[in-house]
Amino acid sequence: MSVNITKLPSGLTVVTDTMPHLETAALGVWTGVGGRDEKPDEHGMSHLLEHMAFKGTTSRTAREIAEEVEAVGGDLNAATSTETTAYYARVLRDDVPLALDVLSDILANPSFDADELEREKSVIEQEIGAAQDTPDDVIFEHLSEMCYPDQPMGRSLLGTAQTLAAFDRDNLHGYLSRHYRGPDMVVAAAGAVDHQQVVAEAERRFASFDGTPAPKPTPAMFGKGGTRVIHRDLEQAHLTLALEGLPQSDLGLFSLQVFTNILGGGMSSRLFQEVREKRGLCYSIYTFHAAYSDTGFFGLYTGTDPSDAPEMVEVIVDEMNNAVETLTEAEIARSKAQMKAGLLMGLESCSTRAEQMARHILAYGRPLTSEELVARIDAVTIESTRHAARGLLSRSRPAVVALGSGRGLDTAVSIAEGLARPKAKALLH
Repeated sequence: MSVNITKLPSGLTVVTDTMPHLETAALGVWTGVGGRDEKPDEHGMSHLLEHMAFKGTTSRTAREIAEEVEAVGGDLNAATSTETTAYYARVLRDDVPLALDVLSDILANPSFDADELEREKSVIEQEIGAAQDTPDDVIFEHLSEMCYPDQPMGRSLLGTAQTLAAFDRDNLHGYLSRHYRGPDMVVAAAGAVDHQQVVAEAERRFASFDGTPAPKPTPAMFGKGGTRVIHRDLEQAHLTLALEGLPQSDLGLFSLQVFTNILGGGMSSRLFQEVREKRGLCYSIYTFHAAYSDTGFFGLYTGTDPSDAPEMVEVIVDEMNNAVETLTEAEIARSKAQMKAGLLMGLESCSTRAEQMARHILAYGRPLTSEELVARIDAVTIESTRHAARGLLSRSRPAVVALGSGRGLDTAVSIAEGLARPKAKALLH
């Protein structure tokens, strides 16, 4: 792989990975702003701004943006997350300049037409309604709120009908100019790309984004945990559990990820084998860990018949507590192999590679090499994994949310609160 990095006078970083065997390129603009950067009266602004990027510029209509990229067989998309917003394209080798032209145009010269804005607000209101009809979305929204109470990180990225109604083009222009700044932006490209060409195009087209850094968000504070039951007439009971995890820079992050995989990272994981395969108590169960700049979030999700919820949660609590001291070398090796395979397989996709480089620069200031990442995975031991697991179970009180019907849910969440924090804390000393 041939990774090249150039920082422009504006502070914007250009990073490319030339993959000579490809005829296509993935490229995009990643900026370090997301839902957690919003003030209370800006709730949903990052997501709305992402939607409006494709609704016309001072030189292109919304239709022209779509047709111009699709006329060369490319595609264009965007995504908003807690800490980043991305605008990206996939095109053939010769169309990289066109893609950069369109991406720069939608960010530097948005028209924010009043009629388009009202239509897009309506579209997002439909998106909010759809989320409220989706149990997975509902339960994770409540879980985030419990984990980060009264904070932007605990709010839905979509905003609310009330906050959306108050936004106008001046609000959007203000938010864009305040948060989309050169030092907080990355142009990343991978595949059939030439670094110097991308640098020249980016320097010319993104010149309006100056070198003053955007304001930093308020540090996150993980909540005090607790339980919440949302009663709805559903066929299945949905349960989630969260604990405070680790931030991106923590040295124990890879060990915690290994433990997370062992618990619920695949069909061979302890929870999948015990809860689903041996006992038949659910169809889906998994664990995950999301690392942010200054905090982390370990989560567990499962769905089951309401009458089985108490037994299932009791098994989950026992498995999580027991796993800390009964980890095996075989499980550690299997989890590490999964992580390395996922990493290396991702490098074969130019889209995944462009996103990885951009996110690394925003998080660490530079793209980490595959050799570095593999070395960090290889460095995980059974002792470091146990230490990370004990820290996870002792760091915070669990936040537990259940959604569904039946009295079994109240019993289930009370059992989940019994996750052995005192036992885990004692093992640390």
